[in-house]
Amino acid sequence: MHSLFLFLIYIEAVPLYLCLIKTFTSRKTMAFIRSISGLRATLGTGLQPEIISRYAAAFAQYCPEGPIVIGRDGRPSGLWMEHILIGTLQACGRDILLLGIAPTPTIQLQTEHSEAAGGISITASHNPQEWNGLKFLGSDGVFLDEQQNREFWHIVDNFPHDSSENIIPGTIYTVDNAVEYHCNAVISSIESITKQSCSLGKQYTVVVDAVNASGSKFIPRLLELLGCEVIPLFCDNSGMFPHIPEPIPQNLYQLSQAVLTHKADFGIAIDPDADRLVLIDEHGIAIGEEKTIALSVKSLLSMIDTNEVQSVVVNLSTSRITDIISEEYKAKIFRSPVGEINVVKAMKQHNAIIGGEGSGGVILPSCHYGRDSLVGIALIIALLRCEHSTLSKISDSLPKRYIAKGKSNWDRDPQLLYKRIADTLGEHPHQIRYDDGIWMDFGLSWIHVRISNTEPIVRFIAESDSEKNAEDYRTLIESIVMDSNT
Repeated sequence: MHSLFLFLIYIEAVPLYLCLIKTFTSRKTMAFIRSISGLRATLGTGLQPEIISRYAAAFAQYCPEGPIVIGRDGRPSGLWMEHILIGTLQACGRDILLLGIAPTPTIQLQTEHSEAAGGISITASHNPQEWNGLKFLGSDGVFLDEQQNREFWHIVDNFPHDSSENIIPGTIYTVDNAVEYHCNAVISSIESITKQSCSLGKQYTVVVDAVNASGSKFIPRLLELLGCEVIPLFCDNSGMFPHIPEPIPQNLYQLSQAVLTHKADFGIAIDPDADRLVLIDEHGIAIGEEKTIALSVKSLLSMIDTNEVQSVVVNLSTSRITDIISEEYKAKIFRSPVGEINVVKAMKQHNAIIGGEGSGGVILPSCHYGRDSLVGIALIIALLRCEHSTLSKISDSLPKRYIAKGKSNWDRDPQLLYKRIADTLGEHPHQIRYDDGIWMDFGLSWIHVRISNTEPIVRFIAESDSEKNAEDYRTLIESIVMDSNT
């Protein structure tokens, strides 16, 4: 049995942000990724029942006393993973609050606002169908941070589980009101800050692409409560993705066409665990995932009635559109390393009223400390109603910034790459940071290169005041990555 888990042994020399091990078979390569964002692996030899049981037993030992919340994003593989988690946790004497198919932010909300000791979301987020994984939450509903992960992984890797015969099996409690609870929590939290009703105003017609996953019931119900007419596109809750699940423009053609066909006011796209939000305007055009947090920040800051200076937190890879908007409302802007837990920690440190990431994630502490597509939807609808405008017009009114992104496979030490980038870019940066890959600020432009927390790749991104400048930076970085990868 010990040999089944040899590849899980944590190597201290490997940075925490990525512990990636590939298991080779005669037919193909399976990937197993353990990072600050949780556990993800391809099905088959990459993700086996023994692994799920092992992590569940370790989590039961890691958490303080209390039940553990479990939910899944709807992928068919999530069902057998749920059964293993339940059985293992029960065998460890843990009670379980079972949500079934539910967004990760719902699991976070339930964990934070209950007596739960922790939570587990069964999801691989935006990864394709052949992937699945686990996201681990503390009793506060927040992902485990770097130190907490080290402690948890130490338990996983040192086989400490004691299957005592004296343990009384835990009880399963099914949570039946998760949809209404989450939707009402979002609405009430926004109304409590802004003192404005979320449901009054123009009735919008909205097309929803939930990739048939965890948002299939939650998003339509929220829209109904907000006074909208809902046209479900891919909302059958089957977990069978109709297209590549990452909500980026090239994967949203069908949604764009549906918006035009139904003459809808806008379209909504989310990823399988519904923590990311992307919008399609009334012309069937994706306005870009970077604008989700920018519009949400604009909405909240424009509606709050206070003279207090507010704080906003985004990550290093987020467009400066949010910075410009925050400054217009006299708010302070802070930047954290990429990763939800990193944004949340910075938000708590600076007492931020809102935060998020340019990948389409919005965090509203008055609701809960987690990226939540439902929060973003409610805030943006409020903005549309307040400005009596269309999504395209509001989007076009935002500051003009241009982003160019790229990615490449990567399976080696990234420090050499970061050094080559710093040496190659001869301009003197206004600021350079190494707390999340390499981030360099050149005034009107910035670049960010980092190893992904969720895939075996290196991501690189550049932003500037002109499309050409951004693309020139991206091309230069790509050439350095290619040279360093050979």
